[in-house]
Amino acid sequence: MPDAIPAAASAPVPQLAARAARTGSSPVRDILALTARPEVISFAGGLPAPELFDAPGIAAAFQHVLTEHPRRALQYSTTEGDPALRAAVAARTTARGLATAPDDLLVTTGSQQGLSLLSTALLEPGDVVLVEDPCYLAALQIFSFAGARVVPVPTDDEGLDPAALDEIAARERPKLLYIVPTFQNPTGRTLSAERRAAVAAVAARRGLWIAEDDPYGELRFEGEPVPWVTSFPGAEDRTALLSSFSKVVAPGLRLGWLRAPAALRRACVIAKQAADLHTSTVDQAAAARYLAVEDLDAHLVRVRDAYRERRNALVDGLAAALPEGSRWNRPAGGMFVWATLPEGYDATALLPEVVRHDVAYVPGAPFFAGPPDAAAARLSFVTHSPAEITEGLGRLAEALRSARREG
Repeated sequence: MPDAIPAAASAPVPQLAARAARTGSSPVRDILALTARPEVISFAGGLPAPELFDAPGIAAAFQHVLTEHPRRALQYSTTEGDPALRAAVAARTTARGLATAPDDLLVTTGSQQGLSLLSTALLEPGDVVLVEDPCYLAALQIFSFAGARVVPVPTDDEGLDPAALDEIAARERPKLLYIVPTFQNPTGRTLSAERRAAVAAVAARRGLWIAEDDPYGELRFEGEPVPWVTSFPGAEDRTALLSSFSKVVAPGLRLGWLRAPAALRRACVIAKQAADLHTSTVDQAAAARYLAVEDLDAHLVRVRDAYRERRNALVDGLAAALPEGSRWNRPAGGMFVWATLPEGYDATALLPEVVRHDVAYVPGAPFFAGPPDAAAARLSFVTHSPAEITEGLGRLAEALRSARREG
């Protein structure tokens, strides 16, 4: 008879992977959980206005595909994505000035997944990734999970500094540059055509890939669109363009797309097969139907008009809400305003007092890959009505005055 195994012999379970230990939770997600109470007016999240979703049109699209094509809509699909959806995205992209064929595209589960697939396909542990400073938070998470060494590139009020990019690229020998050149998250800044051309030239000269993330490009309130970086000489064969339906239709669909040179796109297809086989078949079919029968451009006019009014309410009210000496920008589109409090203020330390007044923002510090600006904050203007924004700014002013008195 075999000996009994002693009850006390169990060993501890293995530790988590180093990547899980070194990558923290998103501060934005943590703040959203903290401010989920309905009485809070939150400038923290980049949440599209839910009352502007075309719920009837989306519902009709789902009803059609589930009634007319249920077997196809509920079945497994190809990794590359629904052919009708890719054709619709290719047509819209071409109409916006970038010739694109359906086979140039990979449908992703939000553009967030597209960036993860690029990271999987391109990055080895220790590879250098250049990012704007400040940078989109989730991109920093993705690069951390990949084991990349993230190096910040300085920015100014006009966005990424191409001269600094060239100098850093020569020194660091990076594999990838990640940029959000239009209505950037978190700053709302837009890179000029001249700077985009310079970025493309640096990438070609220094031999690096570009990940161009464009979730906000169709949310322009004023001014003329600027061509994508990938359209400039030197960038065509080394740029992966990412975009999403989250900001223009609805984020709950979790639908995005990736346009990339053939070899990189094939590598991303294989990475996606390993990740989730393919993006939801029924969601893709419904989105394709929606684009075929609804007027997305007319819908976007309504969204842009509403967001412009909300941008104005926020920007025009900041002078009364923030301490004297504060600075902020007036973005020509997108979802975010970048504000900087006077010297001596710490936006992270002030946040608990602000939340006690039932209002919230996101401190700017976590967005920096380099030394943070403690006085910076990101404010989103799209989720609330102009009247709610005005009320929220009043609460913010009182919170900052209260914190100053107590300090």
